[in-house]
Amino acid sequence: MSTSSATPAKPAAKSAAAPLRRSARSLQKGAQTRAAILDAALGLASHMGLEGLSIGALADVTKMSKSGVFAHFGSREELQIAVVREYHAKFEEEVFYTAIRQPRGLPRLRALFERWVHRTSVEVDSGCIYISGAVEFDDRPGPVRDALVGMVRDWHAAIRKAILLAQEVGHLVPEADPDQVLFEMHGLILSLHHDARFLRSPGALARARTGLERILDSFATPAGRKADAQARLTPPSSAQAGATAGRKRA
Repeated sequence: MSTSSATPAKPAAKSAAAPLRRSARSLQKGAQTRAAILDAALGLASHMGLEGLSIGALADVTKMSKSGVFAHFGSREELQIAVVREYHAKFEEEVFYTAIRQPRGLPRLRALFERWVHRTSVEVDSGCIYISGAVEFDDRPGPVRDALVGMVRDWHAAIRKAILLAQEVGHLVPEADPDQVLFEMHGLILSLHHDARFLRSPGALARARTGLERILDSFATPAGRKADAQARLTPPSSAQAGATAGRKRA
């Protein structure tokens, strides 16, 4: 093959690559815009509830046109579901992945509850989408309710697994009913949210923690209490060092 016949292939390759680069930039910009809209929607939903979300309200907040917002979500229902998923992802990152840096057993179970309590206390001024969503959609079947139920059940499954692991390593007595322990822990969170957000009770946070101690006093083994005490004395930096390993073990 002669040199002259092979040379024109290079400009053709360059011209073919240009639309691909433009397409990649367009997709990246679209993803960034959607993320910004979703972040604004999450803020609105935290204060106004999922039912307070609308394409129009979101367009006002983001300074976009209604058609621009609509292009990213298509419908109010799709927007609500996206917000539920985004909230769950943030909750998972802040609560679950932080807590599982602790060893399996009572230290991890306590960390899950403590991170849950912290998240709830931070949301006193805004509101928990899991809790407000349950009030809004408890008797309204449909995709939004299904998404909420699925996310809450995923979280409950994570807590239940931590309880079972605590039993497996000998930190909780075998006769402890995992579902009952989970029920009581969740009940403490609901009471904390109600008393701190609605009643503005200054002692709600301390009472929630006292409630956990009573649960653990009922079911913890001597080995569990020892491991729990040691974990509480461990500097946070030491626990954070095992973050990657903690995710893999979970």
